[in-house]
Amino acid sequence: MKVAVLGAGGRMGSMVCGAVDADRDLELVAAVDPARAADVVPGLSQATLRYSRDLPDMVAAGATVAVDFTTPEAVRANARYCAAHGMHLVVGTTGMGEAGEAELSRLYPKGGPLGCVVAANFAIGAVLSMRFAEMAAPWFETVEVIELHHDGKVDAPSGTALRTAERIAAASAEWAPDPTTSETVRGARGGVGPGGIHVHSVRLRGLVAHQEVLLGTVGETLTIRHDSIDRSSFMPGVVLALKAVAGLPGLTVGIDLLLGL
Repeated sequence: MKVAVLGAGGRMGSMVCGAVDADRDLELVAAVDPARAADVVPGLSQATLRYSRDLPDMVAAGATVAVDFTTPEAVRANARYCAAHGMHLVVGTTGMGEAGEAELSRLYPKGGPLGCVVAANFAIGAVLSMRFAEMAAPWFETVEVIELHHDGKVDAPSGTALRTAERIAAASAEWAPDPTTSETVRGARGGVGPGGIHVHSVRLRGLVAHQEVLLGTVGETLTIRHDSIDRSSFMPGVVLALKAVAGLPGLTVGIDLLLGL
């Protein structure tokens, strides 16, 4: 499968380039990043590959699937271009919101010839932790989600935290009321997410991506925590999605299905 990486010059994009290059079943044919056009893509085992400036370069290179780690503003235009040119798509960009996901669903309809996998988190452990929280939810009376990320992340809360809250809320709608009647510091209780679940965001230099789900009931608490201590933790999930997307027509949200969950 011939792969094009969008946002290839960024930290995540460069790691995706390396992961694709290292996999015997994938071929990196284009690395698109206007800011680094004409620079040599570093660290690849294959012959010299230079960053491309424009999206048509990946079509000219024969890419059949694109993986997007750009920005919420760019990903929708990129998706329109990929769909129009018959390319499968894997999206790791978060912060698109419901409108962005709805557009991906229109561009990649069920029953159509193309597949699109969009995931808030490609780390296998993060996906499992969401499933564990979903399983635990009916057995507890209170829950809160705390997500912690590096200080370069611009959206809050994270897509993973929102997706986690959605899944917990779908698993149980019976939660004890919040006892807070006043906040000495506004926002101290965090944001209120799906199902009324409180979500807290931390942005701190030195972190990568971390999340805790705290569940409590009479006499006990359960903490489900996942830590990505390096961005390499996302690569197995990205590679898995790239290999599977052509066999998944339409929009697939998350990589749970790919893991048999």
